[in-house]
Amino acid sequence: MPFLTLWAAELEVSRDVGCGGENVRMADAGRFRARAQEIADEVLFPAALAVDAADRVPAGQLDLLAAEGFYGVAAPPEAGGFGMDLPLAAALLESLASGCLSTAFVWLQHHGPVMAAAHSDRPGIRATWLEPLAQGVRRAGIALAGLRSPTAPMRVRAVDGGYLLDGVVPWVTGWSMIDTLYTAARDEHDDVHFLFVDAVDAPTLATTPLELVAVQASRTVDVRFDGHFVPADRLADVQAYGKWSSSDASGSALNGFLALGVVNRCCRLLGPSPLDAELATTRAALLAADADAVPAARAAASDLVLRATAQLAVQTGARAVLRDDHAQRLLREAAFLLVFGNRPAIRDALLTRLRPGAPR
Repeated sequence: MPFLTLWAAELEVSRDVGCGGENVRMADAGRFRARAQEIADEVLFPAALAVDAADRVPAGQLDLLAAEGFYGVAAPPEAGGFGMDLPLAAALLESLASGCLSTAFVWLQHHGPVMAAAHSDRPGIRATWLEPLAQGVRRAGIALAGLRSPTAPMRVRAVDGGYLLDGVVPWVTGWSMIDTLYTAARDEHDDVHFLFVDAVDAPTLATTPLELVAVQASRTVDVRFDGHFVPADRLADVQAYGKWSSSDASGSALNGFLALGVVNRCCRLLGPSPLDAELATTRAALLAADADAVPAARAAASDLVLRATAQLAVQTGARAVLRDDHAQRLLREAAFLLVFGNRPAIRDALLTRLRPGAPR
């Protein structure tokens, strides 16, 4: 079922011709990269200031990404995607974020649920969820941060026919632009249940919008569950909390490419400068980082985005403080990215880099 719209024929060929097929898929990935940058430059960046002032990402932008297959890139090859290909995902995220961080931020949330559906061993999950998610017919966000609360983590309990959810999940992105919420909660045995939940306000599911310094159009909210029922066939996975927590501790290298997308745009607005080489070095470090190296690589990306946006503001001059100039938008986005997706190890590494005289 190929659905990457512009290149469906090549994907079909790649399944049938062995090593030659792998070459075709590599070429296909290259076209994806080029198309992402084209969309960023011709669609997203020209509208970025208007989106920054809006209360949501325009539906047309997200529809365009879905129509051209970008919602399915994390799906496995047999479903028409590229699987867990970090270099491709990173390149796409950097390109889209260079056009509009709000749009890239909403789009990013979708891919964890796609991979969850693809790799679930629960009856019916893959058959029910993978195709519509990968096509962008269904669009998903994530509600995982509720697990990290040391005092009142998200809780789940089994009942006849399904599960009840209780608790608060902060920082859920894309509300009213997504229809599916990949939600995690812990049971009485400290096992984490991952469920596909309908992203709709209800008597037992309430949202509180957050006022953000940047990416306000991402419609990021806190979600409160109060005995919210989820049918049993929505359960995608169960794993021990300790296992999940260990994998979560270092944070995601991929998130660092949001910062590099903003740096990328600054470099292009500034013209040739030493920042170009720093961008390439930081990109390579993120791509190569294992779990132990991710915090330092993420800290380097956050440090770089702060310096790049500051340099752009200074070079722009007084106009940088006007709301119709990209410099102020990018500088606010840098502030957001200093703390987005942080973990203690990333925070500590970044604080070390920001100290006067610290080596870079």
